Amino acid sequence: MAQLSNEDILKLARLARLGLTPEEVEEYKNELNAILGYVDSLAAVDVAGLEPTSQVTGLTNVVRSDSVKDYGYETSDLLKNVPSVENNLIKVKRMIG
Repeated sequence: MAQLSNEDILKLARLARLGLTPEEVEEYKNELNAILGYVDSLAAVDVAGLEPTSQVTGLTNVVRSDSVKDYGYETSDLLKNVPSVENNLIKVKRMIG
């Protein structure tokens, strides 16, 4: 198993736009090397003859039907307490600059 170096951790931190102290670099290096070691140990497990598992619940189609429900309210009644309406929709301030 290849061990991650301090340079590898610093490169990952730069890609993730993280500023790390030297102590954090050492801490993350140890943690990530332990995780990679565990993943390597999983690669050694004998899985010959096992079927791939994509889900375990046995459920097939749990999506409800898309149907309109009439709750007995008119749209205009629901929108009368909204501060701003445009084209029968709630108008809000721009959220993305």
